[in-house]
Amino acid sequence: MAGIASTFIDGMQYLLSNGATFWGLLQRHLLLVLISEVVAITVAVPLGVLATRYERAKGPILSLGNVAQTIPPLAIIALAFPVLGLGYLPSVVALFIYALLPVLTNTIAGIESVDEGVIDAARGMGMTQNERLTQIELPLALPVIFAGIRTSTIINVGTAYLAFFIGGGGLGVWVISGINLFNMPQVVAGAVPGALLAISLDFILGRIEGHLGESSPEGTSAVA
Repeated sequence: MAGIASTFIDGMQYLLSNGATFWGLLQRHLLLVLISEVVAITVAVPLGVLATRYERAKGPILSLGNVAQTIPPLAIIALAFPVLGLGYLPSVVALFIYALLPVLTNTIAGIESVDEGVIDAARGMGMTQNERLTQIELPLALPVIFAGIRTSTIINVGTAYLAFFIGGGGLGVWVISGINLFNMPQVVAGAVPGALLAISLDFILGRIEGHLGESSPEGTSAVA
């Protein structure tokens, strides 16, 4: 126990003595996660909507998402390297692919969970399909969709450590190079902030998700 505490203290001292480097690595890590997540949302939500509108497209779309999630993250990063080379872009692309499935499946589940009676009421009011989607289905499905975004984001905080292998930077620089060098303070200095980042994002996104869940029934009753 004393050894663990000593290693933790040494890690925090290493972090403080290399503060400028740490902030650069943390910024890069955050950008990797946030940019890949935004791109994943931009792609996955329309694909999820498409899957709910065309039954024939649902199977192939879900299969695409399942394949992306089934492949180990390190393999995705390795596959991105021959196509896009080293650096930031292939890292973002690899993380984007791995982030797709939770957002995609939750978008489909959220839209399909909207009460059919609410849809019929909107249809009876003369709303077009696009109006029903944008004004009824997506707002009511938003808590479920956001839960997928939350899950995807937290997963990518950990997956982003692997970007080190193709020159993507991030906190993985300290963790993985520290393991190779048997430098445990450096490993701790890179791992602890990542864990705190994941916990913080989970808390913030969880609060937003809870707020969306509380406001959703109001929208349902208003339409009905």
